[in-house]
Amino acid sequence: MLTDQLRNIVERMPKAELHIHIEGSLEPELIFAMAQRNGVSLAYPSVEALRQAYAFTDLQSFLDIYYAGASVLLTEQDFYDMTAAYLARAHADNVRHAEIFFDPQTHTARGVPFETVINGISRACHDSPVSAQLIMCFLRHLSEEEAIATLEDAAPHRDKFIGVGLDSSEVGHPPEKFARVFDRARELGLHLVAHAGEEGPPAYIRNALDILNVERIDHGVRCLEDPLLVERLVREQVPLTVCPLSNIKLRVFDVMGKHNLRDLLDKGLVATVNSDDPAYFGGYVNDNYVAAFEALPLDASHAKQLAKNSFTAAFLEPEQKRAFLAEVESFFAQHP
Repeated sequence: MLTDQLRNIVERMPKAELHIHIEGSLEPELIFAMAQRNGVSLAYPSVEALRQAYAFTDLQSFLDIYYAGASVLLTEQDFYDMTAAYLARAHADNVRHAEIFFDPQTHTARGVPFETVINGISRACHDSPVSAQLIMCFLRHLSEEEAIATLEDAAPHRDKFIGVGLDSSEVGHPPEKFARVFDRARELGLHLVAHAGEEGPPAYIRNALDILNVERIDHGVRCLEDPLLVERLVREQVPLTVCPLSNIKLRVFDVMGKHNLRDLLDKGLVATVNSDDPAYFGGYVNDNYVAAFEALPLDASHAKQLAKNSFTAAFLEPEQKRAFLAEVESFFAQHP
C-alpha cells in the first residue's frame, strides 16, 4: 500500500532517468501546436481525438501512432521545444540526470537533416538545470546498412552524444542483425545499450550482451524466464532500465500488480524505473514510481535501492556518480 509518506519519498528522492525516448515525450498539445506552426495536417481532428488513439494492443500499434506524431518535428526549434518540455517535467520529478534516446532515422527519412535534430535536442540539454546526455538509437526494423549510414552522418557531431542504442520493433529483429554497426560504435568509444527482452525472448538479452557487447539492457523484464541468464546479469551487475507503465500499456504484463519489478530487485538485479515514452504510456518517471509502488509490495528500502541503481547504472564520471549517490544517502537519512 502506498502511504502518503512513501509517495512523498518516491516523488521527492533524487533519481536518474535512463530510458526515455525524447520523441515519446511529445504531448498531444505540443504536437498540435507544432503542426499549426509548420503547416502539417494531422489525421486527428483534435488533441482529445489523438489522445484517445493511445489505446495500444502491442508495440507495433504504439509505433504507428508514435511515427505519426513525430511528423510535426521539422525545425531545430521544434526539437529544442520538445526536449525542453521533457526536461522541465523531469526537473519537477527530481530527476538529477537523464540519458535521453533520440531516433534520427525517424526524421532523416522525412528529409530533416541530422544536424537539425541533434542541434535542437543538445541545445535544450545544455540549457537545462538537469544533467542530460544523448544516446542515438538505431531503428531495428530498418537495415544495418541504414544504421551504419546514420552512424557516419553522426560522426561530425560525436561530441553531442555519449552512446548508441537499438529500439523500435523487437520481435524478428534480433541483436545480431546489428553486430557490425555496434562494433564500429565501440571502436569510436561510444557506450552501448540495446532494447531486449521486452517483447523479444531472453535469448535477445543474451545476444545483446555476447554479440553487441552492450553495457546496459533496456527493458529486460523477460530475463526471469531464464534462471542462468538471471545469474549472469546479477554476477556481472548488468543494469536493466525497466519501464512499468509502458509494460502495462503494451501488454507485457496485464496489470501492474503482476509486474516483476519486485522480483527483479529481490534477485539482486540492477533494476531501474523509467518512463520510456511518457506522453503515450500514461506518465513521466514519478508516475511510474507511484504506479509501481501502489500495486506492488515495495517499501522505502526498495525506493532507496531504485534511486541508487539509477545513478549506479548511469554513464557518469566517477566523481559525478559519487556526488549523486551521496545525495541519495543524505535524502534517505532525512527520510528514514
